[in-house]
Amino acid sequence: MSKNTLEDIRRQIETLDEKIHDLVMKRAEVMARMDDVARKSGEDISRQEMDISFIRRLLARHAGALPPVSVARIWRELSAAILLPQMARKIAVTVPDGVSGVMAWDMAKDYFGSALPMQRVANPLAALSLVKEKDVAHAVLPWPENDAPQPWWRFLLDEAGDKPMRISARLPLGENRSDNGNPEHKCLAVSRAPYAPTGDDRSFIILQLEHRVSRARIVDKAKALGMTPLSLHSSQSNHPDYNDHLLEVVGYAGDDDGKLAQILKLLESDDGRAVFVGGYPTPPVYDGVMRPPAAATPIKKSA
Repeated sequence: MSKNTLEDIRRQIETLDEKIHDLVMKRAEVMARMDDVARKSGEDISRQEMDISFIRRLLARHAGALPPVSVARIWRELSAAILLPQMARKIAVTVPDGVSGVMAWDMAKDYFGSALPMQRVANPLAALSLVKEKDVAHAVLPWPENDAPQPWWRFLLDEAGDKPMRISARLPLGENRSDNGNPEHKCLAVSRAPYAPTGDDRSFIILQLEHRVSRARIVDKAKALGMTPLSLHSSQSNHPDYNDHLLEVVGYAGDDDGKLAQILKLLESDDGRAVFVGGYPTPPVYDGVMRPPAAATPIKKSA
């Protein structure tokens, strides 16, 4: 290839870059106007479901050499950076020792954007307290584990008021096809914003049940109600006669369709509790080309 041809290509790239920059600046200007209108009307412009739905549309129409994961990261970064001047947002990230802590910090940067200020905290309960006191907008927390002595998700059970803390996101936003629906490193984010369904979601339900109710029975009765369980994490409750269970299911479980009451009835737990505590958008699956999300793999029964 001749030098002149390379120079021509370089000039084309420079022209395209300037056009892209012009559009980015124009987008920021339009977002500023939208923020002004939203402030006057009292509406919230930071709705996750709108952002996620737009990224899904982009990925569905995307073609060419640019990897789909880059498309998602570019738009997440762009949205966060443009909204930053209008929104006093801050993120608390639980950063434990070791590789998981490094990964949590990097995933938070990818998900919320590098322009948003982030604060490192030593443990999940410290991060939750910052959200509860409204010092930060989101807390990034470790993925739940079984038999944790004081699991952070239990503190969502007794949240009250107009804006209780709820799970609002899963990090990372998407996953590689090789992950098979279960990335090695993942986190959850909690905020005071109510989780709004995106049309393709995963939900979390906390069940506080008598010791006699086994994990296998919980999975069976959830399936009997048409739910698809994905994970189940359990811990001894603060109440000596009960266990607490965090059940993850396919779909949005926040609708008032009576399923939470029905599962308690099927489990024959008259004094038990079932509370919807948020969820996250079903992650897109990145590959050489964008395909529909992989079918969720239900969890196996365990005693």
